[in-house]
Amino acid sequence: MVTAGDFKNGITIEYDNGVYQILEFQHVKPGKGAAFVRTKLKDIKNGGVVETTFRPTEKFPQAHIDRRDMQYLYNDGDLYYFMDTESYDQISLPKEEIGDSLKFVKENEMVKICSHNGDVFAVEPPLFVELEVTDTEPGLKGNTATGATKPATLETGAEIQVPLFVNTGDKLQIDTRTGEYLKRV
Repeated sequence: MVTAGDFKNGITIEYDNGVYQILEFQHVKPGKGAAFVRTKLKDIKNGGVVETTFRPTEKFPQAHIDRRDMQYLYNDGDLYYFMDTESYDQISLPKEEIGDSLKFVKENEMVKICSHNGDVFAVEPPLFVELEVTDTEPGLKGNTATGATKPATLETGAEIQVPLFVNTGDKLQIDTRTGEYLKRV
């Protein structure tokens, strides 16, 4: 059990029939009246953010989030298949649960599967991936002032903005959290 007075950023709690992660918290001691804790909570299953207040003595059960490393095998259009590399157990998840999280992930790469009480709610790709550019228009020298970009299609089908000097066939390092180009590899 965690009391509201002991909240820290990143802790997950069970509250109001859901599992929430604490994004921000602030202890408030008004001049008149009792102290309280103002929080910003994120529902880890649907991503919604809720702002609420608690008394510092309120207690909540701490939610245990299980993060397992699994290998992304393939998708057949509707289902995405993953394998635990230690036990060789395979699971499949529907496209609706995955969303855009595998936009930059190639087959056979490792991802983290996040679950709570056996219910998978998120797939976390690696922070950085290296992908090849399959299609981009050639960049022309001298037609920009500074920092110009152009669209490029990657081998996973994702489209990002890249600097003009990137050509088809180049390998790029991509930040999967923001979808930004980092560097050529």
